[in-house]
Amino acid sequence: MSNARYAVLIGLSVSLVGCGTINTVVRGDEVTRRDLQKRNTYCDSIPRVYSGVAYDLCILHGPSKTITQDLVTPVLLPLRLLDLIPSAVLDTLVLPYTIYRQSTDDSIDLAQ
Repeated sequence: MSNARYAVLIGLSVSLVGCGTINTVVRGDEVTRRDLQKRNTYCDSIPRVYSGVAYDLCILHGPSKTITQDLVTPVLLPLRLLDLIPSAVLDTLVLPYTIYRQSTDDSIDLAQ
């Protein structure tokens, strides 16, 4: 296998491990809130329906960082864009659950 294939495989693996849907549906609201606050996003809340896609978009909508401030963010930005696709697929699969959670618990409030 060539180095390019290894890089793509590693990139997809990292993207799937950090999948927005996993971060918002499986992990608790407090973990999601803390993670997005740590990234200084401009989002105040994210809906539970298609929350993985919303999570990824919130991360992309954060302030841009220079390489000297945070090396990881600029390097992993293309992976976050790639994560939109698996997040959308997983969000669709868990749609009945997230619709129920949205109706009972409302959106995930990030301002707390």
